[in-house]
Amino acid sequence: MSIDSTVTHVVAALALVITASSALGAVARKLRQPSVIGQLFAGIALGPSLLGLAPGGAYETLFPDQIKPILTSLAQVALVLFLFAVGYELDLGQLRNRGAVTAVSLSGFAIPMLIGAGIVLLYSGGFRSANGGHPIDATFTLYMAVALSITAVPVLASIIRDQGLAGTRPATIAMAAAGVIDALSWPVLAVALIGGEDGSLRAWSLKVALLAAYILVMFVVVRPALKWWMHRPGALMANHVPVAAALALASAWATSALGLHVIFGALLAGIIMPRQSDGAPDSQVLRPLQETGGLLLPVFFTISGMSVQLNGLHASDLVLLLVICAAAMVGKVTAGALSARGGARLPWRDSLLIGVLLNTRGLTELIVLNVGLQAGVIGPRLYALLVVMALFTTAATGPLIGPLYRPAGASPAGPVGTGPDDEQQTPEQRPGSGQAPAVDAEPTPQP
Repeated sequence: MSIDSTVTHVVAALALVITASSALGAVARKLRQPSVIGQLFAGIALGPSLLGLAPGGAYETLFPDQIKPILTSLAQVALVLFLFAVGYELDLGQLRNRGAVTAVSLSGFAIPMLIGAGIVLLYSGGFRSANGGHPIDATFTLYMAVALSITAVPVLASIIRDQGLAGTRPATIAMAAAGVIDALSWPVLAVALIGGEDGSLRAWSLKVALLAAYILVMFVVVRPALKWWMHRPGALMANHVPVAAALALASAWATSALGLHVIFGALLAGIIMPRQSDGAPDSQVLRPLQETGGLLLPVFFTISGMSVQLNGLHASDLVLLLVICAAAMVGKVTAGALSARGGARLPWRDSLLIGVLLNTRGLTELIVLNVGLQAGVIGPRLYALLVVMALFTTAATGPLIGPLYRPAGASPAGPVGTGPDDEQQTPEQRPGSGQAPAVDAEPTPQP
């Protein structure tokens, strides 16, 4: 295929991908579901599971093998920009919070991880059969533990807005807890994957040391240099977006060179990016990167959907799918409900609502699954099962909210701490309130 022909195919494929993703995303919103549900279905429809069954080789004609690496590269660039924005918005101060947010966060992270590791140990035969020869070892067990502990903050924010939960105490706690869970999940996932193909202790220790040194350099050298550059006399605000984009891409390349996925470098770059004097992200930097990443994210959903080969599943995989879905939902709902009931002394209805909200996975889960597939930790069949789990748990959130949420009696957003001192705190001082504005603010473009 010539260069001109390749460019023609890529342009046509992008037009088809963006149109299909936008259309099905809008349909999902009409059905009171997050747009990511429709966008992922668009990817599955354009992949070998559906379009590949059409006569005349329609799938091979529209998506020849020569353009797939280009589409994959565009999807990775979209992820880098999007994850940089996620890291830039991440409020690490929530990790120091006490009260309900801490209780819900730690439970909502640790209990699903234990359940995820437990089902691997108890049903190792089923995982070994579905994983296509990939080893069921410590790396795989830790990876599955993380995969079942994820909560998708952007999708959760969209559900909260759509369901009219914005400003309620359960939504405030769930949003703040989801942000902390994300902050805890990425480092654990990095530890799980850092061994690479050579799983020896020596190789693992060397890569951990190199990664620790890189993180230290980013905080001690790069961050102060960025502060000086961005606040030097005569600096222009318009210069910050190219600096941020270059930082995200360079950091993504660095972690990829260390044997990790590009998303880890993008997240780290967002975390060390200097903020405004009040600690808030600079909207003139954040919004362009969010919009650019959001425009290209349909390519990521399409690539994710194309990797789902439903026609390759076996009848025996249905049992494993039921086990995974049950473990995922029980772990999140139970952990969120019990911790909210015990830590914040909320009514059972509100506590269960928090657990249901934390069960939202969506985009973040898809990122984790793609990382595992590319790293060779999971095979195509298990990947397909986990994508179905992510779709099911995310789609179930809306219908499960109905019986639990009573608009007339919804409690206003109150303090999320547990002690009497918390009752007197302002919204800015409350633990976990750093995430609340994301629920009530003017919606920014989200996948």
